Amino acid sequence: MSTVGTPDPNSAWLSDEELEATRRRLPLLYVEAVPVRVDGLGTVTEVGVLLRANTVGEITRTIVSGRVMYGETLRDALFRHLEKDLGPMAFPLLPASPVPFQVAEYFPWPGSSPFHDDRQHAVSLAYVVPVTGTCEPRPDALELTWMSPVEAASAATSAEMEGGRGVLLRAALASVGVLP
Repeated sequence: MSTVGTPDPNSAWLSDEELEATRRRLPLLYVEAVPVRVDGLGTVTEVGVLLRANTVGEITRTIVSGRVMYGETLRDALFRHLEKDLGPMAFPLLPASPVPFQVAEYFPWPGSSPFHDDRQHAVSLAYVVPVTGTCEPRPDALELTWMSPVEAASAATSAEMEGGRGVLLRAALASVGVLP
């Protein structure tokens, strides 16, 4: 006799142990988003950067980022991570095309690319996403700082960003024509 049931809504999640084992063996797919505010002509006027404490207690800046789950579309993953990191009232305007402005490859050792993640080898598809609502960053973020494109592209901001994300942030600004 077969049993009909509701599928587990989180069946694509890995336990902490499974995730750690997978990270040691396979590259993982991520999406990253640079939240921006735009004017009436679509020109970027502000860039949102998260301030967080990392796993070793250092205060760093970062952007919206997270894994793509098995069976999840890129658009769904982007929306889920934007809502998780910026809150449900951020109202992101997802891109019409799933083509990222950059593909970033993170390695667990420095030097192979500008991007570094001690935990894993990861491939990230990066997007610039306008948000129109009120952003309330998630509890583990200390704040969401809105900066001008000039401030976001500065050496000081890049120095505060983790894993080479300052390079990614500058590429995001270049992709929308506002890199100073």
